[in-house]
Formats: sequence, C-alpha cells, structure tokens
Amino acid sequence: MTEDEIMALARRALFEVAPDLEGESINPDESLRDQFEIDSMDLLNFFIKLHDGTGVDIPEKDYAQLATMSGVVAYLKSRLGAH
Repeated sequence: MTEDEIMALARRALFEVAPDLEGESINPDESLRDQFEIDSMDLLNFFIKLHDGTGVDIPEKDYAQLATMSGVVAYLKSRLGAH
C-alpha cells in the first residue's frame, strides 16, 4: 500500500466510526481525540477498522503512536512495508 492508500483507508475507517465527521478536514498532525472530540470507544473501534482493512495487529501498547493521522499512516506504512 502507498501512503495515499493508507491515508484513504484511515479516513474511511474514521468516517465509519464517526460518520458525522465526514466532510471535515483532518489536520494530520493534530490529535484525533482533540481535533474531533472522539471518545476512547470510538478510537478503539477506529483501530479495529484499521486492523480489518490492513490485517495489521495493533497492540494496545502502540495506541499512542496512532494518536494523529500522520502517526496512523507512519505506523501502518512501517508494518506493511509501504512505499
């Protein structure tokens, strides 16, 4: 997967978990929780959707690395060997 494909997948996953956010711009370097006021259950469901879309296991100890959209992309890119 390319970075653009990972970003598109992450956006879809976020909007599936929080459909009211669709159409909102995402600052890739700002915390998703702060940016959209999503709760921890929505964030957990987001991680589950990322796993479902990529097959990448995301252990709880790594959640902090996925706090921002750029963090999500970097994390998944490193696990998928994306270009």
